[in-house]
Parts: sequence; structure tokens; C-alpha cells
Amino acid sequence: MPSTSRKAAVSAIAGRTTTPPASNGAGSVADYFGINTFGARQMRTKLPKDAFAKLQAAIRLGKKLDSEIAPTVAQAIKEWAVSRGATHFSHWFLPQTGMTAEKHDAFLGFDENKSPIETFSGAQLIQSEPDASSFPSGGLRATWEARGYTAWNPASPVFIVESGNVRTLCIPSVFIGYNGEALDEMTPLLRSSDVLSEKAIKLLSLIGDKGVQRVYTTLGPEQEYFLIDRTHFALRPDLVMANRTLLGAPPPRGQQLEDHYFGGIPERIQACIAEVEHELYKLGVPIMTRHNEVAPCQFEMAPLFEETDIAVDHNQLVMAILRRVAMRHGLQAIVHEKPFAGVNGTGKHCNWSMSIATDGELDGFNLLRPGKTPHQNIRFLVFLAAVLQAVHKHAGLLRAGIGTSGNEHRLGANEAPPAIISVFMGATLTQLIE
Repeated sequence: MPSTSRKAAVSAIAGRTTTPPASNGAGSVADYFGINTFGARQMRTKLPKDAFAKLQAAIRLGKKLDSEIAPTVAQAIKEWAVSRGATHFSHWFLPQTGMTAEKHDAFLGFDENKSPIETFSGAQLIQSEPDASSFPSGGLRATWEARGYTAWNPASPVFIVESGNVRTLCIPSVFIGYNGEALDEMTPLLRSSDVLSEKAIKLLSLIGDKGVQRVYTTLGPEQEYFLIDRTHFALRPDLVMANRTLLGAPPPRGQQLEDHYFGGIPERIQACIAEVEHELYKLGVPIMTRHNEVAPCQFEMAPLFEETDIAVDHNQLVMAILRRVAMRHGLQAIVHEKPFAGVNGTGKHCNWSMSIATDGELDGFNLLRPGKTPHQNIRFLVFLAAVLQAVHKHAGLLRAGIGTSGNEHRLGANEAPPAIISVFMGATLTQLIE
């Protein structure tokens, strides 16, 4: 017989009603998309032309921000953030914890008469010095050497996080040690992107494509997740503590019939997802797709591809907003890679490619897209061969890069991809290469 607590939980869940999403009546997405980000549109209207041009050039070419324009940019960002209700700012970064980190400081200063004023300097925008003693460093430093620095990544737009009635300006940043050691997940990504760009420009030059300023990678990370009622969630201490089940019998019905995949989204779930999308649109996250996934209570959302560092930041926001909004609807969002045995885990399929930045007609050209002319096809085949060689040569490194503790419950054991990294190209491309 079911336990009394479980019977009570089932009874409570059966009586649930759908909470309308807070986005009801918000109007067209185009009207509020990116309203909580200081993106290109806000920069153009609030910055002087020369400062805007220099900032855009730094973003486009992946260059260091000109320190001379930092005070001007900081003043514009502060005025915009305060007008949106923000009272604090934070350098927002990705330490080696699998989560984001932030320390809030107030827009508070005092003038010569000791009267309070709102202030935010160029130095505060560009760099901060959080205490790094409690962040993992992979054994790079002893605790007493644990000075760490955050530095703004201007390519990723600053944004405002709304939590209840509190609004905080978040500045996407890298996190490094005193001697430049990478203490986060973003710094190695940016450094590897610079190396890839340098080598790709040389390769393009060899096949006749001159004047390329930068080659950047793009990413479209799909996000799978589970939504379960919080009453059921609270009955499972293993889910509460570890975000995955550690014991218990399998459910009488799993995904054997495969009827959940692409099925109709339940009304209560639809309301939750709609509110998640509304919050993400305000943050400039281009979510395009939503659907049921294979396992019961499993769903997926997918964005348009963006430059990789922005896509990584946006994926962190997707997971954070999912958790926060789900609670408003009496649900628990679980993004652990393998929360339930016997059914599919939570994938994060990464649609990756490389594109060109130049002042010519090749600007934005996707290097892994077959062309319509012989020269375009040479370009495609050269870079396809380079990717195949890279995967073959560095398969172990690629596997290690996704070998987190959570992923090890899924990868190479219960689900694809297997422990051996390989490339599947389809019959046509395989025949062409061979």
C-alpha cells in the first residue's frame, strides 16, 4: 500500500490548477526582446558615436576594450541600469563549480559633502577582485595565495536579473588568478577561440581568402530538462540532495511506448515554459523551439545559434531561469545529466560551427556549410577535413572536456555518445571524403 505521505502528495497534485504565466498580455516578443540587456540597440542610443564604434570594434574582432572609453561606457550602463530599477551590480562568472557566481555591490558613493550619490566607474566595470579562497582551482594555488580577479567580457552583453522586486546588473566576466591562471570555464574557451581564429585565418589565406579579420565559433546548445511536481520531489531525499535518484524500484511505465516524444504539452507545463521563455526573451536569449522529450516529464528548449561565449552565458541563464520560474508553478526543474535510471538523461546537444568576420562579402559565412561554387566547396572540404583530423587527434581531450561527474552516469554507459568519440557525416559526405 502507498505510504500516507505519498497518498497525500498524489491527492494534492490531482487537485492542482494551472497558474497562468506572468507573460500574459506582455505583447509582441519583438517589443520587449532584450529589454533587460545593454545590447547593441541600447549602446547605439546611449553612447557617443566614437565610443560606440570603438566598443563595437572590440566586440566584433575580439579585442581588448579601449580603457579610454571605459568611464563613458560605465556611465551609460549605470544610467540605463538605474532607470530599470537596479540598485546593485555584480561581476557574473563561471567558476569550476558547474554553477555561476556573483558578488553584489551597490551603486553607492559619497560626494565631497558626504552626501550619498549613485556611482559606477570605468574601473568597476572592467575589473573586480572577489575573494577566491573558496573556489576550486584544480590545485593551482594554496588557500593563502587565493587572490582572484574578474574582468568584463565585452562581447557578452551586460544584463539585469529580476528576482522578486530586486534588480541586479550582471556583468559577464572571466575569472583569473594573479598570474593569469584560468580559474573559470570561460577563460579557456576565449583563449582557445583566439588560437582557432589565428590558425583558421592562415588556412583561409592559403586557399585565397585574404582580408579575414577573425574566425569565430558559433554554438546552439539545446537544453533538455525534467519538470516534476515539487510535492513528489520533496518526498525523495535523494532527488533533493543529489538531483538524481539513488535507490528505489523502477516506475511501472517508463518510455517504452515512446509516446511522450513530441506529444501535446500539458497545460500546466505549457504555462510554466511560456513564462520561462518570457523571462529569457527579456534577457535577449533567442529561444526558438519547445517540445516534449522521450522520457516522461522530460522536455526540451533550443535557441538560435550565437557566438560561443554568448551562447554559454545564455545557457547558464536558461538553467537558472528554468529553476526559478518552475518553483512559481509548483514544479521542480531538474537539469542533472542522469536524474532517473532506466529512462533518457538530460542532454545538451551542442550545434557547433565556425564563421568569418570580415569587411567583405564573406562576413558571417559559415565555414561548415557546403557552397554553391567550386571555391566555396574547396573551403568547406578543407575545414571539414581539419575538423575530422582534430577529432581523430584530440578525441581523448574532447572526451575529458565533457567528463563531469554527472555526465559519467550517462555518457558511454546508458546513452550516446559512447566513450569513444567519433564523427558521423551521413552517406553522401562519407562517400565524398572516401
